[in-house]
Amino acid sequence: MKIGLDIMGGDYAPKATVLGAIAALKALTANQKLVLFGDKDQILPLLSEQGISPDCFEYVHTTEEIGMGEHATKAVFQKPNSSISLGFKYLKEGKIDSFASAGNTGAMLVGAMFSVKTIPGVIRPAIATNVPKLKSGFGIMLDVGANADCKPDVLLQFGVLGSLYAEHIYKMTNPKVGLMNLGEEEEKGNMLTQATFPLMKDTNLFNFIGNIEGRDLFNDKADVIVCDGFTGNVTLKLAETFYILTLKKGFKDEFFDRFNYEQYGGSPILGVNAPVIIGHGISSPEAIKNMILLSQTVIEANLIDKIREAFNK
Repeated sequence: MKIGLDIMGGDYAPKATVLGAIAALKALTANQKLVLFGDKDQILPLLSEQGISPDCFEYVHTTEEIGMGEHATKAVFQKPNSSISLGFKYLKEGKIDSFASAGNTGAMLVGAMFSVKTIPGVIRPAIATNVPKLKSGFGIMLDVGANADCKPDVLLQFGVLGSLYAEHIYKMTNPKVGLMNLGEEEEKGNMLTQATFPLMKDTNLFNFIGNIEGRDLFNDKADVIVCDGFTGNVTLKLAETFYILTLKKGFKDEFFDRFNYEQYGGSPILGVNAPVIIGHGISSPEAIKNMILLSQTVIEANLIDKIREAFNK
């Protein structure tokens, strides 16, 4: 197994990403190797400072970087020697088994779509994230930013993708899938949710439990929450703020501690032909480590094959 990591991606790169890669080493087995994509001249001194042998990793030296504010499509194609572009080149060629980055989210989406491409049958890939539940554990919400505008059949597929992710990565049995809406009743919502509800109600592709409201996000009503990327991203950013506010107020609580993005590491792009994980731009070494470990889990679970089999049917 070879796990690709973009060392140059993120607000605190390359130091935070290198330290995260070092931390992840302890959890990897002898046949699992980290492949670092980035400026080797910046990576090696950081390893030396930590007393880590360069032989612990493999390297792909890069000479260009894609900044967080750059135009995603232009950057991917105009900077072929960037860490993101070369990472997807290696992923497409099968030289690595997954690729993760805390860098430019748009560039990661574009790179995935144009390199490994979407799984046949998938209309639009989605970004999934974890949502803490009040009693214990967490649910899965998607999409959280890849698709600001969606059609009903796209949301239906998000239900399939989220259900498979919850089942095979987090071992949820027959996960309950809910459609985010402004009311529980079938006829409630905007044109999108009103058209999506009957599709989900009639499907046998997943365990649909009906509409859920914003107040159900943190209870046990649904294991998988489906919404368009605009709604999901706004909701995610609001949820992340809870954790920041508790820290500022000096309030310590186990539930709000689970809003800390570092615990989850990153968010997978579901629906593409290889494991691709996107990290938070402000990722710390702990977050980078967990992003690597999520990559490891997705590879070991053969999630991509499970999704491909589902859509082949």
